[in-house]
Order: sequence, then structure tokens, then C-alpha cells
Amino acid sequence: MMVPDGMTCVEISRPGPPEALVAVRRPPPRPAAGEVLIKVAAAGINRPDVLQRQGAYPAPPGASDLPGLEVAGTIAALGDGVAALQPGEAVCALVPGGGYAEYCAVDARLCLPLPDGYDMVRAAALPETFFTVWHNVVERGRLQAGETFLVHGGASGIGTTAIQLAKALGALVFATASGAAKCEACRRLGADLAIDHTAQDFVEVVKAETGGRGVDVILDMVGGDYMARNIRSLAADGRLVSIAFLRGSTAELNMMPVMLKRLTLTGSTLRPQSNDAKARMAEGLRRTVWPLLSSGRIAPVIHATFPLAQAAEAHRLMESNAHIGKIVLTV
Repeated sequence: MMVPDGMTCVEISRPGPPEALVAVRRPPPRPAAGEVLIKVAAAGINRPDVLQRQGAYPAPPGASDLPGLEVAGTIAALGDGVAALQPGEAVCALVPGGGYAEYCAVDARLCLPLPDGYDMVRAAALPETFFTVWHNVVERGRLQAGETFLVHGGASGIGTTAIQLAKALGALVFATASGAAKCEACRRLGADLAIDHTAQDFVEVVKAETGGRGVDVILDMVGGDYMARNIRSLAADGRLVSIAFLRGSTAELNMMPVMLKRLTLTGSTLRPQSNDAKARMAEGLRRTVWPLLSSGRIAPVIHATFPLAQAAEAHRLMESNAHIGKIVLTV
């Protein structure tokens, strides 16, 4: 494909509010060896983009300073050594940054085909949440069929993905959310139990629903005072997987129940991991999850789309926490 000399993209002009996102012109990136250049049609918005804009989550070394961690589009150019993809091929991809742009370069191994019947908007809503949930729930949390799984923030992009994937893997699924509408959305996606954390104590509900046993795996994005409450909610040999900390990254814990129940406390961040690690995740998704997407058993939940020039408005919506599922930019 012909690649123009310039492209429109959205940069973070300064750490600050959504207005700090500004549309500018830049030269498109050049794909290095092993990379492809994607002509972006749509890009997903994620909480780390908001944190980066606020100055709290800098891009890792070597990554683009532009926000955006997932895209869908067509291959525009190949770097040296890339043989598995061809120009014009439609893909979605997990990227380390640079997604809010007309062109984005990425390691070819992190590209996945569009599931059957998917358009670019739906495909752009897949990579960040599915890589995250696969790695943390399946690889780190070791969730098995027949186990009980609890996800906090069940109406978020991560939450809506985790509910569906855990259910498809044969787990009994609990989710917390704020308010009746979000709880109902969780139930529609397959949650066996939705807990309104604004009106209920999830620890007591979990104990009652499991006969005092607790759940096997918890995916937590809250941190802070939820840490001790999560430990109380876990069954023997349970696994707590932390991926964010909306209530803070520090907590005082009583380690006695961790020892007595033989609990595993783990966590991860996706963006700084090596491309080799992400390529391993991509293969797991291609093998196990992509057929579920193609068959319609699971699907991304898209709350709203915005044109690239309205990235600030999209960030305002995300910060309002009024959305259910994903927010996507169209390019």
C-alpha cells in the first residue's frame, strides 16, 4: 500500500484533563524488522490511556508516546522478515502505544485475524481486554471448569470480557458492579450472580452463596481496602489476581488466612511485558478464544464510538464510569 508522508494522530499535549488530548500531524511510523504497519480503522480506549494522559502511566521505553493500546485495520507495510502477513490483510492488534493515529507499527506476532463476521469497530474492542483476561484469569489465575470466579467491576471492558470468558470455560461466575442497571448487564452476559457493591457487602454475599466456602479465583481492579476483603472471600487454595488499584496500591494485610488457606496472591501489568510473552498470549487466544468469538458464544460489549478527533470526549465518558463495556475511536 502507498503510505503517505503525514498522518493525523492524537497526542498528549501535557499531563492533565481530557482537553490535553490534541489532534496533530506527524510522519507515520516505519515498521522495524519483525513489525508491520497497520492502517488504523478503529482503536479501543482503555483505562491505562486515561492514566497516561494524567501523567501517571508513562509509555515503556521504545514505545510510541501516543496513547492507544489496541487497534484494528489493514496491513499497510511489512518490516524485514515478516512473512506470515500480507499487505491489505485485516487484523486487530495489541500495541504498546500509538493507537490513536491513522497508522501504527506493531510486532507482527501481536496481530490476530478478525473473528468471523467482525467489523473493524468490534475487532478494535478485543485485544487489550482479551489479552489481559487471558493472561490473568487463565494463565496466572489457573481458572478451571467447575470452579467459582469473582470479578470486580463486572460492567467494565475487562469485567464484561472476564464474565463471558470465565463462563465459556465452565466456571460459576460472580461479578460486582455499581447499581441495578450494571448488575443486570452482568447477568445478561452470563454472570450467575451480580452483586451491587453500593448496597451489598460482597464478602457476606459470597460467603452466603458458597456456603461459607468462598470463591476459587478473584480478578481485582480495585486494590486498597478490597485486598483484605478479597482474602476473606477466597476458598482454600484460592487465587487473587490484581491488575489495577482504583482505591490505592497499598494495603495492610493479615497474612494468617493467606497461610491457613494456602492462598496465592499474584498480579500483573500487560504493557511492560516482552513481545515474546505477549506472542505466547496471542497464540493461546488464537487457539482457544478466537473460535468462541467467531461462533458468537462470546462478544465484546461496545458502549459508544467517537471519531478520532473527539478522543477527549471519549475520555470524559470513561472517567464518568457511566459506560458498560468498551469505548472505541473510529479513524
